[in-house]
Amino acid sequence: MFEIIFLIILSGYFMQSVFFSIGASKKFKKLSDDKLPAATVIVAARNEEKNIIRCLESLNNLQYPDGKLEIYVVDDKSTDATGKLIDDFIVDKPIFKKIDVENEIGKLRGKTNAIATAIEIAKGEIIITTDADCAVHPLWANTLASYYTKDVAMVNGYTTQKTTGGFSGMQALDFIYLLIVAAGTMNFKKPLSCIGNNMSYRKSVYQEVGGYEGIPFSVTEDFGLLMVFDKLKKYKIIYPLDKDALVVSEPCENMKALYHQKKRWGVGGLDSRPRGYFVMMWGFLSNILVLLTPVMFSPVWLYLVFFKLSTDFFVLYSVHQKLELTKDMKYFWSFQIYFTLYVIILPLILLFTGKKVNWKGRKY
Repeated sequence: MFEIIFLIILSGYFMQSVFFSIGASKKFKKLSDDKLPAATVIVAARNEEKNIIRCLESLNNLQYPDGKLEIYVVDDKSTDATGKLIDDFIVDKPIFKKIDVENEIGKLRGKTNAIATAIEIAKGEIIITTDADCAVHPLWANTLASYYTKDVAMVNGYTTQKTTGGFSGMQALDFIYLLIVAAGTMNFKKPLSCIGNNMSYRKSVYQEVGGYEGIPFSVTEDFGLLMVFDKLKKYKIIYPLDKDALVVSEPCENMKALYHQKKRWGVGGLDSRPRGYFVMMWGFLSNILVLLTPVMFSPVWLYLVFFKLSTDFFVLYSVHQKLELTKDMKYFWSFQIYFTLYVIILPLILLFTGKKVNWKGRKY
């Protein structure tokens, strides 16, 4: 009886995984370099003295047509040496401009307010965002902007994480897995999520929806903007699988930081559409059944568990291969243990701890 239930749930999980993989692999037309639009890169930084130079160095290596790119680095009321490090780095680099956040725009707070402040003065037709703990590929901005053919309003890219062992490796695979889900659904015009550290959009469409000021506040500002763009039903929102648009972020250093990150994402995901909960349901149920293996031990049960793990492996391997990240697949087992546990535990955390979030020294 339980094996039949597992088979039904696993069938749904498998079909969903195939859907994600096909969607994530979808190809899109690109512009030639001479037709690239003017772009503004925005980085919001708060207390990032450990990471900001790595980020700025990667941005300084960006390849983009002369005169068409500007980079705004927003110091979001940092209390450490972040501001001075930015000043020292950009002093002889005219393509960079530092912005100090002094006031809130309307009811905006934190990172959302910092980004909105920069967008107000941005000259680029395309807004491209990343985070201060990230390093970007030299062709990152060029690649994202090249997908802005007619009627495209938003283009997103993949993010992985620096890997030095099992703890960072499991986070890196988790990032890619979640973005496969995001890309797969988005490319089938059923967007569920995106990530602000590798995101771009037309400034004109951003203004059309009223900017961040015109949407409900969210601890995951990228998700909120995606949803209002999608509601317009006038433009294309895409998630190309392109290694030249890859971003590499710093992993969470410890379990406490990872807990706060996952809770913030979970709270943001509570505003997801019904199809988002449907997607999460298959993962939740299939991973619970995997955990029951010691109790339900049988040859058939073991086969079903093997099939589930194989499904995850091949979904991840295909994308890692295209992103030239197959070296990270050695952390697959660390990822599986981590993923199985947090997919089950996260809903319970949200149920019992509520929606309060601590992030960058601020409470939301």
